[in-house]
Formats: sequence, C-alpha cells, structure tokens
Amino acid sequence: MHYEGDIFRPPSEASSILLQVTTGCSHNKCTFCRMYKRSRFSIKDEETILADIDYASRHFGHIDRLFLCDGDALIVPQERLVAILAAIRNKLPWVTRVGTYANTKSIRMKTAEQLQQLRQLGLGIVYMGLESGDDVTLTAVGKGADASRMVDMGRKVRQAGIKLSLTVLLGIAGRERSHIHARETGRVLSLIDPEYVGALSLMLVPGSPLAAAHERGEFPLLSSREMLEELSLMIAATELSDGYFHANHASNYLPIKARLPRDKEATLRLIAQALDGRVGLKPEYLRGL
Repeated sequence: MHYEGDIFRPPSEASSILLQVTTGCSHNKCTFCRMYKRSRFSIKDEETILADIDYASRHFGHIDRLFLCDGDALIVPQERLVAILAAIRNKLPWVTRVGTYANTKSIRMKTAEQLQQLRQLGLGIVYMGLESGDDVTLTAVGKGADASRMVDMGRKVRQAGIKLSLTVLLGIAGRERSHIHARETGRVLSLIDPEYVGALSLMLVPGSPLAAAHERGEFPLLSSREMLEELSLMIAATELSDGYFHANHASNYLPIKARLPRDKEATLRLIAQALDGRVGLKPEYLRGL
C-alpha cells in the first residue's frame, strides 16, 4: 500500500483496510489539532489508488470494512469518488462498509442525490468532528462552521441513509464557557440525532495554537472533576432517538458506553458516583491521544 505521511483513522476502524485517497486535511485550521500539519492536502492519483485496491484484493480477503484516508476523503470530486467506490465493490466484493472522515465543507459540496449515490456504492458511515455546539467556541477553535451549519450538514448525511459518527471535545471551551459548551453541544447532538457520538477529553498537543495559548496563560485546562461535570451536563442535554454515546477514548477519565435514551439515567448516576469519589478515575499517566 502506498502510504504518505502520517495515517489516521477512527478507533472503530482499527481493523479496517486503510485506503489512502487523499493526503492531509482540506481544512487544517483547528487550533487544537496538529494531525496533518506535516502533510499538504492533495488527492492521490488514480493509478496509485487503483494499485492499492488491487493489492488489498490479494492480501486482505478476510477484512470486510474499509476506511478512506486521510483527513477528509469526501471532498474528492464526485466522479472520482464514484470510480473509487465502484473499484472497491468490483475488486473487494466482500467489503460490507466503507467509511470516511468529512467536514461541513465537503458535505456541503455534495448534493443529496450524490450522497445517496455514494451510499448505494457502499459508503456506510461518515465521521465528522463537531467538537462543540457553542458558536463562540467553534469560532475560537477555527472549525470553519457554526452550529447551524453543523446541524444542517449532519442531517444531510443522515437523510442520505449514511450513518453518522460525531466527535465532541470535553474541555475545548475552557472554564468560562464550559457549561454553555456542554448544554449547547447536547442541543446540537439532539437536533442532528446521529447514530454515534464519541466524546474525547482535551489533551493539548505540543506545537498547536491552543497549546501555545495555554502556555501564555490564555487558555485554562479543566480538571478531571470539571471534565466530568461538563460530560454530565452534555449527556443530560442530549436526546437521541436510538444512538450510542461513548466516552471510552484513551483521553477520558471515566470510560462510558451508553445507548441513549435507554442508558441515560444510569450513565448520569455513574458520573455522579465518580464525582462523589465512589468510582475511580483513570490516572493522568494512563491517558493518551
């Protein structure tokens, strides 16, 4: 496989075939992220992509999921993306689901009909970084979209019949807007009603603008207790019709796997017990990105 630069994928795609169709991230302006700072955004040439699909057909016959790397493969022009998915279906007929990262820009560039076409060709899940439902926070971290656009684009994916997994960041609003961030994020999650929500706890990446702001004393890191309080408020404000809310990433202090609405009250009780000291938290040295 012809990989360039650092390769990233969601935790749930750990066992998937990783097919790199773009390098870097088409946005690459989020203040908390340095994942793609060393990779210039580009769309890889057709010959290389098809060669990798051919390689996968010979070596990965036991893997039934595939993830399109890197930061935003959905931004590939429709005609090329259709050709890639058609080649996957032709060469890897055992693959039951294709996934990709996306942002509001790339989703907006696709019509509803184009998204439905991609679904019919095997695109089964889109991963999008929501981070926050608070417009002030979204502007501060450079997401390039407000909450209204997040809602519209999230709904657009879901209406096309493609599963949606949203990522939110605990602590990203700092201390002053922590509770606003929590409640507004819950509100936006409820409006989108995704199949999956993954909550991560902010860990500053050296060299990122947000880390520099912290070093200057301009951005406070929340304590573990404040993170849990934020998580509790967020879950309390989130109404999903039948979705999974996970906070079991390595960055989190308290692993949570909840199906909402079924597990909502039990999850809030668990967080309350942790806040009371009756449930242990992950020590700082075991947290990771």
